[in-house]
Amino acid sequence: MAAKRASDKAKAPRVFGQSRRSAKMFRAGLYARVSTDDQQTIPSQIRALLEYAARRGWTIALQVKEVGSGASQRQLREKLLDAARRREIDVVLVWRLDRWGRSVADLLATLQELDHLGVGFVSLTEALDLTTPAGRAMAALLAVFAEFEREILRERVRAGLAHARRNGQKLGRPITAATKAGEVRALRRAGISKAEIARRLKIGRTSVRRIMTAKER
Repeated sequence: MAAKRASDKAKAPRVFGQSRRSAKMFRAGLYARVSTDDQQTIPSQIRALLEYAARRGWTIALQVKEVGSGASQRQLREKLLDAARRREIDVVLVWRLDRWGRSVADLLATLQELDHLGVGFVSLTEALDLTTPAGRAMAALLAVFAEFEREILRERVRAGLAHARRNGQKLGRPITAATKAGEVRALRRAGISKAEIARRLKIGRTSVRRIMTAKER
């Protein structure tokens, strides 16, 4: 009996605590991303992702390779999300979380969407598998950190506005020419030229002409 249990374990090696065997053949979408100056790591990322998918017995439905600088550039990532929305993949596989998400908030938003779609998510470096209870607990922690990040940003905005007010800076949207229509007409009736009206009220000459034309109608 002991020999049989040992044989069963040998046939089903575990990856991130999961048996190689699964209820169905998962279709995986692979995502690899590097900065413009670090393109040589794309092949190593893809190789690691392919090896992991093979160990889990997954088929590869889509591979996305993205190169770009800056936190905001993830255009090709949308191809993988679109495939998830069309139910063409069952799991997204990435090398590392920072390769996938632009920020904690962005990471959480995409993970929540994938979860809503019933699509799993695995990050190799962090050994994060959101198809497991432990992985879902980690996602909950990410939600806490995302809210923390948003609160820090809100606090910075409030501090910046307060600093601007203390320094006499005007806040809010700039005053539009339409709000000065009455002044424009009054100055024009007083014989002031359109160019001078524009200079005094700090609006464009075209705006002055538009206001006067509207009045004539």
